[in-house]
Amino acid sequence: METQIELARQMVVTAEMEQVAIAENFPADVIRQAVADGHIVIPANPNRRQKAVGIGRGLRTKVNASIGTSSDISDIGLELAKARAAEEEGADTLMELSTGGDLDRVRREVLAGCSLPVGTVPLYQAFAETARRQRNPNLLDDEYLFEVIERQLSDGISFMAIHCGINRFSIERLRKQGFRYGGLVSKGGTFMVSWMEYNNRENPLYEQFDRVCALMKKYDAVLSLGNGIRAGAIHDSHDRAQMAEMIINCELAEIGRDMGCQTMVEGPGHVPLDEIEGNIMLEKRMSGGAPYYVLGPLPADSGAGYDHITAAIGAANSARHGADLICYITPAEHLALPNVDDVREGVRATRLAARIGDIAKYPDRRDHEKRVALARRDSDWQEHFSLLMFPEKALQIRRSRMPENEVTCTMCGDFCAMERGQALFKDDIAGDKVRRKAAACPATAAVQP
Repeated sequence: METQIELARQMVVTAEMEQVAIAENFPADVIRQAVADGHIVIPANPNRRQKAVGIGRGLRTKVNASIGTSSDISDIGLELAKARAAEEEGADTLMELSTGGDLDRVRREVLAGCSLPVGTVPLYQAFAETARRQRNPNLLDDEYLFEVIERQLSDGISFMAIHCGINRFSIERLRKQGFRYGGLVSKGGTFMVSWMEYNNRENPLYEQFDRVCALMKKYDAVLSLGNGIRAGAIHDSHDRAQMAEMIINCELAEIGRDMGCQTMVEGPGHVPLDEIEGNIMLEKRMSGGAPYYVLGPLPADSGAGYDHITAAIGAANSARHGADLICYITPAEHLALPNVDDVREGVRATRLAARIGDIAKYPDRRDHEKRVALARRDSDWQEHFSLLMFPEKALQIRRSRMPENEVTCTMCGDFCAMERGQALFKDDIAGDKVRRKAAACPATAAVQP
C-alpha cells in the first residue's frame, strides 16, 4: 500500500485529500502539494473508517484530546464517555493513552465508539504489560515492542507518538548539564530512559528507525516523533537535553519523510510565553516544515486546578506562531485522571485558544468574527447565538438572568451602550470598511472582494 505522501508525489489526489480540501476551503491540488512536501499530514489508517483531518501549514489549527485509564482508575465505560464528550465538543483527534486494565480491549472499544482519528503511545502498553508479567518493565523485549506497535496499527490507530529521539547522546546531555527543575515528565520517555540505563543499550526505536517507518508506512499512519525529554518546568525550557532530542526528532522527521512516511514532530511541555515563538521557529526550520504537535504548552508552573487556562494562553500563542496540532490540557492536569467534565472543559478551552491563534495567524480569515460583532452591535440575539463557538453555554447564562427589556442584557440594563449607540449613530455606522476603502481608491476597487 502506498501512503498519502507517496501518492501525493505521484500527483494523485486521494479521497482523504479531497475531504481535507473541502473542510479547509482549499483547492485539492494545493492540499496534495503540501502533503507531497511533508507540510501537511492526514492521519487516516485505512483499516478503520474515520474523519479525514488535515494537520499542517495553512490549515486551521487542530485540537487533540487525550483519554485513557491508569493503574488507579480503569473504567472502560468512563473512557468511552470521555471519547464521546471529546468528539461532541469538537476535538479533531483523540489519543488513547491507557496504562491500566485490558489495554487491547480499551483501545478497540474506543476505536469503535468514535469517528475521530485516534493515536497512541505504544511504549505505554509495551512497558505496562511487561511490568505485569515480569514485575520489571526494564525486562521489556524490544521485539515485543515492535509487536505492540503493529498490533495497535492493525486495529486502526492512525498516528503514534513514538519516542525515537531519546538516545545515548541526548541522555548524556541531561547528565552533563547537572540540573533539571521539573525532572522527567514523559511516562513513555522516562520508562525508555530507564530501560536503556538498565540494559546498557541504545533505544531500539532510534536504532531501528527504518523498521519503525516501515510499520507506519504499512498502515499509512502518521509518525509523531515523541518529546520524551520535554521540559516539565519553565526553568528547564530549551535546556541542552530537550534541544538534543528536538534536533534528533527534526532530523528523523526529514529522514522518515524521504522514506515515504508521513511525519510530524512533538514539542514541549512547559515554555515561558516569550520563548514559544522561538521554539516553533526552531522546529519548523530544523524539520523542513514538518507539522508541529505541541503539548499545551504551559507557560507557568503554578496554575494547577486551572491549567486548562494556563495552557490555553500558551496554545493561543503557539497557534499564532505556527503550531499545527495542540494537545489539550484539562483542569485535572498535574492533579488527577480527568473525568468527562474535565475533558469537555479542556477541549473547549483549547478550541477557543486555537481560534484566537488562527485569527492572528490568518488575518484574511476574520469575517466570522465580524459577523459576531455586527450581531452584537444590532442586538440580534438569534444571529449572535448562532455564530458563537459555545451557544448552549451562552444561552444558559442569558436565560438564567433575563432583563426586563429583552433587547439588552442584565449587565447594563437601561444603561445599554449598544442600544443607545444605535439610536445615536445607526446610519453613520452602517457601512463597511472594505467597501469604503474600495470607493476611496478606485484603482483597487476591481480587486476588492
